[in-house]
Amino acid sequence: MSKPVVVRFAPSPTGPLHIGGVRTCLYNYLFARQHGGKLLFRIEDTDSQRFVPGAEQYILDSFKWLGITFDEGVSFGGEHGPYRQSERREIYKKYVQVLLDNGKAYYAFDTKAELDAAREATPNFQYDALTRGRMRNSISLGMDEAKRLIANGEPYVVRFLIEPGEDVVVNDLIRGEVKINSSILDDKVLYKSADELPTYHLANIVDDHLMEVSHVIRGEEWLPSSPLHVLLYRAFGWEAPQFAHLPLLLAPEGNGKLSKRDGDKYGFPVFPLQWNVPGTDTTYSGYRESGYLPEAVVNFLALLGWNPGNDQDIMTMDEMIKLFDLSKCSKNGAHFDIKRLLWFNHHYLQQCDEKVLCDALKAQVVANGADPKSDEYVRTVVGLMKERINLPQELWQQCNFFFAAPTAYEEKSLKKWWKPEAPQYVAELCDFLETQANWNGETLEPKVMDWIAGKGYKTGAVMNAFRVALVGEARGPQIFAITDQLGKEESLRRARKAIEVLK
Repeated sequence: MSKPVVVRFAPSPTGPLHIGGVRTCLYNYLFARQHGGKLLFRIEDTDSQRFVPGAEQYILDSFKWLGITFDEGVSFGGEHGPYRQSERREIYKKYVQVLLDNGKAYYAFDTKAELDAAREATPNFQYDALTRGRMRNSISLGMDEAKRLIANGEPYVVRFLIEPGEDVVVNDLIRGEVKINSSILDDKVLYKSADELPTYHLANIVDDHLMEVSHVIRGEEWLPSSPLHVLLYRAFGWEAPQFAHLPLLLAPEGNGKLSKRDGDKYGFPVFPLQWNVPGTDTTYSGYRESGYLPEAVVNFLALLGWNPGNDQDIMTMDEMIKLFDLSKCSKNGAHFDIKRLLWFNHHYLQQCDEKVLCDALKAQVVANGADPKSDEYVRTVVGLMKERINLPQELWQQCNFFFAAPTAYEEKSLKKWWKPEAPQYVAELCDFLETQANWNGETLEPKVMDWIAGKGYKTGAVMNAFRVALVGEARGPQIFAITDQLGKEESLRRARKAIEVLK
């Protein structure tokens, strides 16, 4: 590449970070790391009306949890600061004036009522070469009148002057050549005197240029803005960066963009961390608090819209960096499949430090009023049961019978395995087990199997009835792993209690 790779992630502090934004930042991170470049963190807070306290720190905390690091920006420092757009007012004013002086922009004084009236009078109204002459601006009024209005404190905006009839070409690294005629573009507002701040369009162009951004990798929803941005770069006489517009993250079903409502509907978070809405009691769940591991979330998101070109699903961050290629990103939206994310999380849970799961299970046992017994006991149970879970929160549901005797018996399991002869089988098995001095699964299993064969009973009928008596239903690991954990006294007590309750 002709110049160093510099990319940026520039969220607005208007609320929690959406999982789609996480994927956009992840792709920027992978691209920067692969090319030995930089990733900048910039805050777009020019819309002062939508600022939400705590949102900026939430975004930083989210990326820290995910393991996505920045090279410079807000809270990281660097030579291109300040990195909050609200702190760059004087910089933007300078470049607004450059456009005005060069005839590339103009003042407009139209009130909201006047704009509403224009939209009412003209279907599909847009402020452009066809309509600007009958609106209140420095082109129709003349510069002297415009200066007089400004001197009298009249509110104004600065609009970009777009000449019609020009084909604007955007060379997109994912979508190829995108051509749009300038006639369909309107004269976008670049600056508002009311708050002395630029709009998104001007601020991003100026910041990307001054911060030496080489590639702008962002969501597909920004693609319609790119021709305007190309024209703005041209108006300043600057070289535009390379653009790459990522496919949308879609809801699990249909073609709609993934929203919080979809998360509520299908039962999964759309934010990386829990978000507490300031000033309210409203809380939205996050992936961290829901038991997802950051490695699983990152691995899953990386493959939502990008295919490395092989059959590899599980990848470390280093492997993703090595394989990442923008040209292998899809042009089509990617459906958010929560079952696939659970599959990733299951894999990473099996690889994680066992202490994480032991601590989680121990806390759940205590929260349910049971005795965790010992760290070694908990560790053994986790070893037996972790293959059965996708989330740490599922541990108690899967493992509760190791810590508390059943107080009820599942109807489906009873119907299948607690036949009229089951009490006799279990009672006789208890009498046999009572005689066994060595309570060890490896020793007990062959002896019990010989005993069943000697009786002429069916193994499934005896052992599944015994399982229902110990667990409360037909589930759990190998039956002798259960009896090893429960011990002789508790195993026999539960079995005889089931006979008494279920007879």
